[in-house]
Amino acid sequence: MTSSPLTPHQLLAVHQLLDRVADRQRQDFGHIVSDVKADGTLITACDRWSDAAMVEGLAEIAPGEFTLSEEGEKCCPSSSAFWVVDPLDGTTNFAAGIPYWAISVARFVDGRPTEAFLEVPSLRQRIVAIRGRGAWRNGKPLSVETRQLAGSACVSLCSRAIRVLQRRHEEPFPGKIRLLGVASLNLVSVAMGQTVAALEATPKIWDLAAAWLVLQELDCPVLWLGEDPAELTPQRDLAEVSFPVLAASSEAELERLKPWGESLLIR
Repeated sequence: MTSSPLTPHQLLAVHQLLDRVADRQRQDFGHIVSDVKADGTLITACDRWSDAAMVEGLAEIAPGEFTLSEEGEKCCPSSSAFWVVDPLDGTTNFAAGIPYWAISVARFVDGRPTEAFLEVPSLRQRIVAIRGRGAWRNGKPLSVETRQLAGSACVSLCSRAIRVLQRRHEEPFPGKIRLLGVASLNLVSVAMGQTVAALEATPKIWDLAAAWLVLQELDCPVLWLGEDPAELTPQRDLAEVSFPVLAASSEAELERLKPWGESLLIR
């Protein structure tokens, strides 16, 4: 049985939950002590608090719908509807005092995101997408036309994608490189018209879940360079599963950068 879309009351409750978590993160920013996780990445007390707050809050908003999160449970649920959360995407920035990070929240139904929320606390910006209805930034509609008029020449890379420059060192990179340090915002920058493409080498499902829907709603082509997240299998542990991806503002840009993306796969 297919799950129903969120009701207006549930949508309002998600916004209120994001308000609360974003407020706490802004308060904690600049007063952070970080630890190193087993995989070498950073985690802070604010990550842990944010994760618990999001998981508990979503359980109240949508009873019975499981939450998959970076700091919590990482096995893919078997239910039709579930949530995918990165409570603080960009912990390295956050811990270092760089004011650019995000809260990424997406609800999946039948294997694909149907509602997505990307909060940028430091900028007080919230990007929302609903499948088949479009995307908005702070309540104002985003459009394909607005994105196309932006005229950006930038391409966003993650730190691990830098190796494509070494593997294709004989060729000039076809764009001005930006490294934002936040996987979800790297990808959504394409949909916003801030970049013409984004290449992520090792994103996890919680990194890309919300941005994926925003990209879809604004007609940005996406090339999965390895596994396709639309083919998740129930009960699979996703802790170490990456979904390398190239997102672009047009099919022409995707083709232009495709060889660079595919070079990531070279062993």
